[in-house]
Amino acid sequence: MNNIADLRKSYERAELSEDASHADPLQQFSQWLDEAIASEVPEPNAMTLATVDQRLRPSTRVVLIKGYDARGIVWYTNYESRKGQELAGNPYAALQFHWVELERVVRIEGIVEKVDGAESDAYFKSRPLDSRIGAWASPQSQVISSRSVLVANAAKYGAQFLLQPPRPPHWGGYRLKPDNWQFWQGRKSRLHDRLRYTQGSRDGQWIRERLAP
Repeated sequence: MNNIADLRKSYERAELSEDASHADPLQQFSQWLDEAIASEVPEPNAMTLATVDQRLRPSTRVVLIKGYDARGIVWYTNYESRKGQELAGNPYAALQFHWVELERVVRIEGIVEKVDGAESDAYFKSRPLDSRIGAWASPQSQVISSRSVLVANAAKYGAQFLLQPPRPPHWGGYRLKPDNWQFWQGRKSRLHDRLRYTQGSRDGQWIRERLAP
């Protein structure tokens, strides 16, 4: 049996300096995401989403980024899922990208809002047909007796909607509006590079600071 306490890795691929990083965290994120995609790392668009319930118990799951711009980071899901219910009770959340092969992590925090219906409709129509049917078939986060429930639901809604399933009323997009970004680049001897961006209270400009790893 392997001793996990003895597992070690030396991070030596790159560095992250103030001079070489962007003043705007969105530009820095865009650069790193483009580099992750170009490097063909597995699932470069996968991000961990953390939410908190009414008892202040956190939970995480992996979702896929489907868009980003100056307004924030967008993903789509079932509004009645656990994450949807937790966001309804507490709209603050955190995201994390971990590109292992590039020895990079991006952490993003902020408030979450639903994207408008037209934007959700447009994205839903772009999805493969089986994914659109799946949005109807899965009562996400609810207890089901067996997988046959999903199969039966998919058959039911497939027959009902044929090739044109509409967007379910319980399904759509969320947008996290960042107020805190962190960029982490692994470095040798555990002396990693870690830059944090926070918004100034007066002018809204981003303040970039180096944090100890």
